Amino acid sequence: MNAKTVAIIGAGPVGLAAAAHVLERGMSPIVLEAGPEAAHAVRQWQHVQLFSPWEYNVDKAAARLLAPTGWNSPDPHAYPTGGELIDRYLTPLATRTPLREAIRTSSRVTAISRAGFDKAKTKGREQAPFEIRYQNGKGPEVLRADAVIDVSGTWFSPNPAGSNGLPAIGERERAGRIAYGMPDVQGTERARYAGKTVAVLGAGHSALGTLIDLVRLAGEVSGTQAIWLLRGTDPAKAFGGGSNDKLAARGELGSTFAALVAAGKIRVETGFGVTHLSDSEGRLRISAGSCCGAQSVVADELIVSTGFRPDLSFLSELRLRLDPAIEAPAALAPLIDPNEHSCGTVRPHGARELAHDEPGFYLAGMKSYGRAPTFLMMTGYEQVRSIVADIAGDKAAAARVELVLPETGVCTRGGVETAGAGCCGGPAKEEPSACCADDETAKKAGRAGCGCS
Repeated sequence: MNAKTVAIIGAGPVGLAAAAHVLERGMSPIVLEAGPEAAHAVRQWQHVQLFSPWEYNVDKAAARLLAPTGWNSPDPHAYPTGGELIDRYLTPLATRTPLREAIRTSSRVTAISRAGFDKAKTKGREQAPFEIRYQNGKGPEVLRADAVIDVSGTWFSPNPAGSNGLPAIGERERAGRIAYGMPDVQGTERARYAGKTVAVLGAGHSALGTLIDLVRLAGEVSGTQAIWLLRGTDPAKAFGGGSNDKLAARGELGSTFAALVAAGKIRVETGFGVTHLSDSEGRLRISAGSCCGAQSVVADELIVSTGFRPDLSFLSELRLRLDPAIEAPAALAPLIDPNEHSCGTVRPHGARELAHDEPGFYLAGMKSYGRAPTFLMMTGYEQVRSIVADIAGDKAAAARVELVLPETGVCTRGGVETAGAGCCGGPAKEEPSACCADDETAKKAGRAGCGCS
């Protein structure tokens, strides 16, 4: 068992945590990171303050690995930025512990299969090692492993502006005026956005945070104007649970944003499903409905904060069991599908929900959520703790839940949002098919469920 080699794709927070758990179990991790150094994706949003404090952002196995190095654990109640997460936790973990020997940077995975087996061949498949192909500065390389945990994330696969899931017509041709995710509008990108009219498309935390930063920039540089493009018709849905959110900083983000909207600091365009992008006297015309339709705005820049999607292209020779809509593992998808149930907080889950028809292969971290938006870093830590226990053969530890998640204070039941402490009764504790405590109670009583999923 100790001879097992576990390939981990991605050296972000969850990938490094997975490697720490693999080491602690006496197995050998090999971490393949596409970027030039660990936490490459986090470096793209290092200006952003997390809405979870340090106590939720440090994996326990990683902390145990760091302890002998003289590492000083941060104040558990302080809120780090992405940059502080890198400097005070991820860089020491990647460079001052035995993980430094396991991480291969500038190593982009291009394909994974079973040695000697294509996707259609079954007999003897489980005994064949995984074959991982990746590119580095030396050219193509091949690695074999007994198990694979893909935690490569979704940051570099943002959703496009088009409301139908495709790039809007004209989007690719106008890439120079478009940014994705959450650019540093008050810092490194200040010159790009200061004094400009900037449209932000999206309703998640990235969109809200970017709009708040633009309002602050407007207070410093005249001529800066923020426009919120919202695909839905009810802006209040984006405000979150406020004081009912057990992550205070997350609740405060929604409350701050709601106040700015109420004060008229942000121009709001609702029901805005982007279809076309075109030029307009040296600026960008953003249209909904049709190229020349009645609903359009003109801006200097567009920031698309519509979430992310997983890159599954290098997994085409593996037998995956994915939900066709969310692109998450089939057992996990019902718990996170925003069409059905949106407590924002998903009950802890692990190897059981994340396994596929390819034994020994797991999706974890943000990538495991597919297109769903509610992932928390601490959820990823619980995922990989369970997965590594499963790989090591410790089924009891793999099935055990070792995490209690803070609730958002907002739930969706049958399309109607409710807010309040103990929303949905909290996460389910035992029943794997239950999406929340209320649903679990109902099923134990012989009913179909509580009606929220």
